[in-house]
Amino acid sequence: MPVKNRIAEMQSEIAEWRQDIHAHPEILFETHRTSALVAEKLKDFGCDEVVTGIGRTGVVGVIRGKSNASGKVIGLRADMDALPIHEQTGVAYASKTANAMHACGHDGHTAMLLGAAKYLAETRNFDGTVVVIFQPAEEGGGGGKEMCDDGMMDRWGIQEVYGMHNWPGKPVGSFSIRPGAFFAATDQFDISFEGKGGHAAKPHETIDTTVMAAQAVLALQTIASRNADPIDKVVVSVTSFETSSKAFNVIPQKVQIKGTVRTMSKEMRDLSERRIKEICTGIAATFGGSVEVKYNRGYPVMVNHEEQTEFAAEVARAVSGGCEEAPLVMGGEDFAFMLEERPGAYILVGNGDTAMVHHPMYNFNDEAIPAGCSWWAEIVERRMPAA
Repeated sequence: MPVKNRIAEMQSEIAEWRQDIHAHPEILFETHRTSALVAEKLKDFGCDEVVTGIGRTGVVGVIRGKSNASGKVIGLRADMDALPIHEQTGVAYASKTANAMHACGHDGHTAMLLGAAKYLAETRNFDGTVVVIFQPAEEGGGGGKEMCDDGMMDRWGIQEVYGMHNWPGKPVGSFSIRPGAFFAATDQFDISFEGKGGHAAKPHETIDTTVMAAQAVLALQTIASRNADPIDKVVVSVTSFETSSKAFNVIPQKVQIKGTVRTMSKEMRDLSERRIKEICTGIAATFGGSVEVKYNRGYPVMVNHEEQTEFAAEVARAVSGGCEEAPLVMGGEDFAFMLEERPGAYILVGNGDTAMVHHPMYNFNDEAIPAGCSWWAEIVERRMPAA
């Protein structure tokens, strides 16, 4: 089964929705216009139930099949939020909001799931119930967790859940996926060294925080090179170094470093947190200063469930003729929270030769719409075939 004919017919209409969403990006939970647009369209499609305000600004639509003898309920999820980036694409439908743009393709994800919802509401050629999930605040806000915390899974009896992300550099409409750990856990650290400030010409009278912090920047790299098993995946990156003084002749009283940790297992996550605290505490003690380490856990590892991953790949092969094994991704994805609550899978769909996501020149490729919509629709029709 290639791309569904009805969905191919709707491509230009779906692209219009996508470009309208693109022109009006909204960040984190502030997806008020997008959420209202989604809810309005779901009602127009004839969804059996449309509920707003799940996870603050999330939207849920319910579509019942021609029968419900199976009792199955499948969730399909798309993210709606944009990024705080100034767009540089120059397209006619470019962002109308300063310092906000759809630089990750969530406009495309939302439009594709709307297209699938319209098709499923028209045809209802399945035995069971579909719950379409439109989520805010994927980009750092944990909107997926908020929707789960609002009881979404139990309220609609969702049994399995599936998600999708576009992927630049892969042929348009092609698919790739992998079972098990797929996207990394994303944690943050904030480390403050305190010593004794003073004149830069008299370093012997100070406890130099810049030396402590500089040692820490280098020493933290030994977590990956000397603490982790070489076959385990871990990234420790210091991304900010700030001192309490801006003068060239002053040794600062305080220095603060910040950064991120990316891991692919609970064990490596625990090890990284422990070693960051041990290393920084030891350095501070060595130089006679003190340190405060704040370690904040963000999104967990996103883990695809094996059975659902094989099924998702089977559907992808039916739609596009193939499905490759995806690489591990050290970026984060808060669909992880939904996969912790229910079995399911997350797949990548090719966006073609475009700028990478989170770049001011990125733009979702509307040519990917038929494959993405067809994959979601076929997930439903194959998992819950009509009697």
